[in-house]
Amino acid sequence: MQRLYQIICYFCQLNLGCMMKLFRFSQPKFQANEYLVMGYRFFVVMCLYSAGRIIFYLFNTSMFPNVGLASFMRIMRGGVMFDTSAVLYLNALFFLLCLLPFSFKYNDGYQRLLKWIFMSFNGTGLAFNHIDIIYYRFILKRTTASVFDIVSYDAGNYKLILQFFYDFWYIVFIWLITVWLLSVLYSLFKPRPFFKINTWKYRLLSFAVLILVSGLSVIGMRGGYMESTRPINMNNAGKYVNSTEEMSLVLNTPFCILRTWGKKAFQVKKYFSSEEEVNRIYSPLRVPNTGAAMKKDNVVIIILESFSREFVGSLNKDLQNGQYKGYTPFLDSLITKSLVFTNAFANGRKSIDAIPSVTASIPALVLPYVISERSGNKINSLASLLSKEGYQSSFFHGAPNGSMGFDAFIKMAGFQQYIGKNEYGHDEGFDGIWGIWDEPFFQFFADEIDKMKEPFFTAIFSVSSHHPFNVPKQYKERFPEENIPLQKCIRYTDFAIKEFFDKASKMPWFKNTLFVITADHCAQSELKEYKTSVNYYAVPLIFYKGDGSLTGKDQSLAQQIDIMPTVLGYLNYSKPYIAFGNNLFDQSAQRFAINYIEETYQFLIGDHVYYFTDNQLTGIYNRKEDPYQLENLLGRANSQKEEDLFKAIMQQFNNRMAQNRLVVDQ
Repeated sequence: MQRLYQIICYFCQLNLGCMMKLFRFSQPKFQANEYLVMGYRFFVVMCLYSAGRIIFYLFNTSMFPNVGLASFMRIMRGGVMFDTSAVLYLNALFFLLCLLPFSFKYNDGYQRLLKWIFMSFNGTGLAFNHIDIIYYRFILKRTTASVFDIVSYDAGNYKLILQFFYDFWYIVFIWLITVWLLSVLYSLFKPRPFFKINTWKYRLLSFAVLILVSGLSVIGMRGGYMESTRPINMNNAGKYVNSTEEMSLVLNTPFCILRTWGKKAFQVKKYFSSEEEVNRIYSPLRVPNTGAAMKKDNVVIIILESFSREFVGSLNKDLQNGQYKGYTPFLDSLITKSLVFTNAFANGRKSIDAIPSVTASIPALVLPYVISERSGNKINSLASLLSKEGYQSSFFHGAPNGSMGFDAFIKMAGFQQYIGKNEYGHDEGFDGIWGIWDEPFFQFFADEIDKMKEPFFTAIFSVSSHHPFNVPKQYKERFPEENIPLQKCIRYTDFAIKEFFDKASKMPWFKNTLFVITADHCAQSELKEYKTSVNYYAVPLIFYKGDGSLTGKDQSLAQQIDIMPTVLGYLNYSKPYIAFGNNLFDQSAQRFAINYIEETYQFLIGDHVYYFTDNQLTGIYNRKEDPYQLENLLGRANSQKEEDLFKAIMQQFNNRMAQNRLVVDQ
């Protein structure tokens, strides 16, 4: 199976095996009725999940600035429902074997088997739950089943996983203590039969309890007993929180993995009865109306790992009473000579989300496109469209080839060449985990561009601003530790970009090149202004032309999926194509941004943010006047137009994905 799964399972089995040796032969101190013992063990696991929720919050308090004592108690209360569901799923086999009406279940060998099953399932569940204490900082949500598909794309994941356990050893220690405590508490009581074994009373009671517990378990798994109750899902956590990001506190990781296992991303929607009706509201079919000849300018897209807008000082001049400087001096200087969209957002939270969004105008909704059931769809991208216009295309990523499945998607998207660590040709500059350090790889990027035939379209994805948050040895004093570890890496990558531009600016193709700079997703925040469900997606978006012809600041909404139609619009591309974003140079285009968080769609339009869960509008907030979402305007704000637009976008997106209608037949 996937390497992440193998390593975690091996890790769990190794430690659980040691514990079973310690406690397998320990004699219980007390005897009690078998059903009371089973209920007691269920209660112990529930308490450990509640304790895990407290630990999760304590380690990530700064991520939830609006959680007070009263709201946290409500979160704890809501978490019981999700913990109950997860624990019942994980222990279904254990409970069944405990309830069998046979005398052999009291034998020592059978009891040891029961403990092994109990410890294995619950130990693994608690392991995933504890990993998210730290991993949440990187993906800003609870881990779901898609993690197994994502890591299967990554050739070097095992190194990062081992580094993760090394850097955050204290989480492993907490998990070991938790499992040790679970084992000790499990063994306090030995079950004894309620009636004499092999009597009709015993068998009758056993069957009755089996049926009763089965019924109660189904209710607990579903989250309710009413006939109209649907099985609870991750979005039900919204009932117990004030803002969307707090849902991760209510949830637990095993529940999120179980609930998303085998889930399909794209299902046909029927919000509107006809294609004509939905097309009147929104259509991704772009038919450029330009009489001008196509410009054959070169295009270079730079996608920066974890470069939240928060880190760019010139995009946050109003913070800290105007004293905030940020961590990107070169980008700050470049912005003064660029067209920058100051209100831009990512469409996903993971690196694997960004490439389709940026290069093919496909947002990451429900699942990353590249691991969804529709990843084999034919798509158009900047590479495929521009290649037909005589452009040479390439994609650069300094990681080992196969990392995150980028090379597979790049080929599918129509790029002519993928250039990774293999093509770089040597290990000089390799950071040991992620790939080639940004400085040498950006220099290599400039040299390789210089060999390309104009016009060209090329993109690069940086690697260094990522866990384990290191910089090359020669720069450790130049870029010392900051308030959070990532910030020194941001400074280093900003320096690498400066060195790249210094070199590229001396090359003959530079002035005839459009540069687009953005981030793949956001990362851990220091500033409270960026610890909101909206700004968890805030990224820079910069358009720079080597001849200085693009300047200014645009404060309207923008998003990653706008990049492709904007570049094509800039080049006066005249043929029809499919894009779910808009041309940012088109003043008549309806600006919006869309994301997906914890089973909920986040839809930004105008000054407001709208939340849709299970096809229902569940929240409206003024994102400018009420950034921390303290006042839900649902029912008080006129929202029909915005709701129709969202539904039209979703119907077009889902139906075209499900029906493989992502290209225009030409």
